[in-house]
Amino acid sequence: MSPRRSDADRLAAIEALVCRDVGRKTVELISASAGGLAAAAHALAGASRVGLITGFFVPRGDVAAPETDGPVGTALLAAALAACGVPTRIAVDTPCADAVRAAVVATGADIEVDEVALHDRGGLERLVEGWRAAGISHAVAIERCGRSADGTARNMRGVDVSPWTAPLDDLFLAGPWARLAVGDGGNEIGMGKLPAGLIARTVPNGETIACVTSCDHLVVAGVSNWGAYGLMAALAVVRPDWAPSVARFLTAERDLAVTRATVDKAGAVDGVTARCEATVDGFGPEIHGPLIDELGRIAREQAGD
Repeated sequence: MSPRRSDADRLAAIEALVCRDVGRKTVELISASAGGLAAAAHALAGASRVGLITGFFVPRGDVAAPETDGPVGTALLAAALAACGVPTRIAVDTPCADAVRAAVVATGADIEVDEVALHDRGGLERLVEGWRAAGISHAVAIERCGRSADGTARNMRGVDVSPWTAPLDDLFLAGPWARLAVGDGGNEIGMGKLPAGLIARTVPNGETIACVTSCDHLVVAGVSNWGAYGLMAALAVVRPDWAPSVARFLTAERDLAVTRATVDKAGAVDGVTARCEATVDGFGPEIHGPLIDELGRIAREQAGD
């Protein structure tokens, strides 16, 4: 029987698994946000109601579709929280709404999806009021393209994706809720928490793509879905009573099933390859699966295991 690891050691192991550069030159971003995953989990462990924000659209050549990274991790985190007794809902704009709904259905959870039409300022304002009225205590943005210094939303290639991106930064910032964010490249909501100029100095196209929207707790992951799963595993550590419910959703099988649903039901594509297949950021289940299963093992660790 191996000796029991401390909670701090388990949290460090989780962060080491999910917060690592996968070739995007984000080493310094990850270093600057070290400890952010544990801090985010501790904050989320006290949530009464959670609103999540996701959806990143890929317009490239003949391809125009939502990407697989974001909706999958968001839906599974939302489902895990709901199973722990924390009501959740997900906000997304119209171009990515079908992918989020497909992901939610595949989790088997009853999660409300708030769809915001592009250029519908009134609809966004009503959603802000709806979240306030619902008593959202924590907002979590996962792989959601945010505004850069000039107000433009850009993808990693520096392409302006504003025509497919509603300003959900405004929802994220609008309420009294705590703000948590997960990203993997520097252009996502929450990256404004990093030191000024860091993204510009270190990430390709960083000067133009860097998101200026900040947050209270930032997780810079290798893949944003991994960041969502890291939060799930960390929640199981800081809230042991939640561990059984969280672990149900933290398996390679669940991840692949939900990813396939976004592809098959909503035509989602890999954000790196732009292919309509059940991969995320260029990685297939042979990469994601072992990582997720290891997170699940950490989540299930008990005294004496």
